[in-house]
Amino acid sequence: MRKILFSSSEVHPLIKTGGLADVSGSLPTALHLQGHDIRIIMPAYRKCLEQLEKIHPIATLKLDGFHLPIEIFQSTLPGTNVPLLLVHSPQHFDREGGPYSSPTGEDWQDNAARFTLFSRAVAALAMNQAGLNWQPDVLHCSDWQTALTPALIADLPNRPVTVFTIHNLAYQGLFSREIFDALDLPEKLWHSDGLEFYGLLSLIKGGLIYADHITTVSPTYAKEICNYEFGYGLEGLLSLRAKQGRLSGILNGIDNTEWNPKKDRYLTKTYSIKNLRNKTINKASLQQYFGLPEKEDVLLMGIISRLVPQKGIDLTLEAVTKLLESGANIQLVCLGSGEPSYEQDLRILRARYPDKVGVDIGYNEALAHQIEAGSDVFLMPSRFEPCGLNQLYSLRYGTLPIVRNTGGLADTVVDATENNRKNGTATGFKFDQSNAGELEKTISRALDLFQRPRIWRKMMITAMEQNYSWQQSAETYVQLYESL
Repeated sequence: MRKILFSSSEVHPLIKTGGLADVSGSLPTALHLQGHDIRIIMPAYRKCLEQLEKIHPIATLKLDGFHLPIEIFQSTLPGTNVPLLLVHSPQHFDREGGPYSSPTGEDWQDNAARFTLFSRAVAALAMNQAGLNWQPDVLHCSDWQTALTPALIADLPNRPVTVFTIHNLAYQGLFSREIFDALDLPEKLWHSDGLEFYGLLSLIKGGLIYADHITTVSPTYAKEICNYEFGYGLEGLLSLRAKQGRLSGILNGIDNTEWNPKKDRYLTKTYSIKNLRNKTINKASLQQYFGLPEKEDVLLMGIISRLVPQKGIDLTLEAVTKLLESGANIQLVCLGSGEPSYEQDLRILRARYPDKVGVDIGYNEALAHQIEAGSDVFLMPSRFEPCGLNQLYSLRYGTLPIVRNTGGLADTVVDATENNRKNGTATGFKFDQSNAGELEKTISRALDLFQRPRIWRKMMITAMEQNYSWQQSAETYVQLYESL
C-alpha cells in the first residue's frame, strides 16, 4: 500500500474546465479502490465549498510570501470515500468565476500568487509540517498550477518521491521576472536549469526540472512533446528527460460506470454487444432530436467538442461541406461551444443543409451520451490531442472514431486497413496529415465500409471489446510509483 498525496487545481465533480478534472476525480478513486492511502488536495474555491456537505478544519499554516495564516479543510470527494483536503485562503480562492478566470473569462491577475500559495501549502503537507502526523511516499502533481511543489521540496531530506503529469503542454504558467520577485521564491530557482525560461518565470518547469518522474496522458504524446512542433520550446529538456528514462506516457482511462451503453440512463434504449440492434433506436432518437430525417442507411457523424482550432473544427467544416455538395449520404450532429466564428459557420451549414446537419451550441451531458450512442462514427480530427476521452467513449458505445493519427488518438484507435480488418483488430479510421482533403478521404472510406454491414458490425464489436478503464491506468501508475 502506498501513501499518495494527489495535488490538482480542478477535480470532477466539484469544478472542471477540462480533462485534468476528470483524471483528478477518477485516478485517485481507482487507486483508493485498489487499497492505497490516497488523499486529494485542491484549492478551496467558493464553488467547491458550496457543494460539499461535511467540511471541517484540520490544520492552520503560516506560509512564506503571504501575511495571513491559511487553513486546511477536510472533506470527502462526492460519491467516493476518498479523503479530500482543501487549501482555504479566502483572499485567493473565495471568489465568483472559474478556477483560473473571472466570470467574464479574463485570467485572474493574481494567478501566479494564487497557485504559488497553493503549492507552498501542498509542500508543507508533503513534508508532514501541518501537524497531521501523515506523510505521503508519493506526491503526484499535475500541470503548471501545481508544478512549483516539486521544486520547493527537491533538496529537502526525507521528502516523498515526486511525479508530475503534463495534461497539455500548451499551458505553461508563464509570468514576468517582477512576479517571480514578488512571490518571494528562493533566488536559486532563477536560472535556465530552474524556473527561468527566456527571461520569464515558467511554473511548469518546476515539475519538468525537479520532479523525479514526468508522465503525460498517452505514450504517443510523450514522444511528440520531445519535438519542435509540440514541445513549445521545452522539447530539449523533455528529450533529455526521455533519454534519462524519466518521461513516460500512461493513457487516461474512462469511468466505465458513467459511460456504459448497457446501463446509460440518458439513452432511449440501452444496448450491448449482444443486442446491437438497439443502437439503431438511439440513432433514430438522435435524428429526431435534431429534426433530421430518420434514415437507418445514412452515415450519422457525431461531434462533441470545444470549437477551437486545436480540435480541427475548420477541417470538419470544409470536408463535410464538400461531401454534402457532392451528395454523399451523410448527416452531421454537433454539440459544443467556443470561437464565435466556428459557431456561426456551423449555424450557416445547418441553414444550408437542414435535413443533413444538426447543431446544438453549448454543453448538455444527456445529449453528449445520446450522440455517443446514436452516431455511427465520431469525428476527432484534432491537430494535437494529448489523450482525448471522446474516442474512448465512442469505442465503448460501438461508434467508430475517425481521428487524426496524433497523441492519445494514435494510441487508442486501430485503423480499418484491409490487414487490420482481416486480423480483427480494426476499431476506427485514422489519417495522418492535418488537412481537410485527408479528412474528406477518410470519411469517404468510412462511408464505403458502412455499406458493408457485416464488416461494420464486426468492427463495432471489436471497438466495444476494448478496455480503457481507470482500473487499468491505476495499475500502471502504481507500477511507476513502486519503481521510483
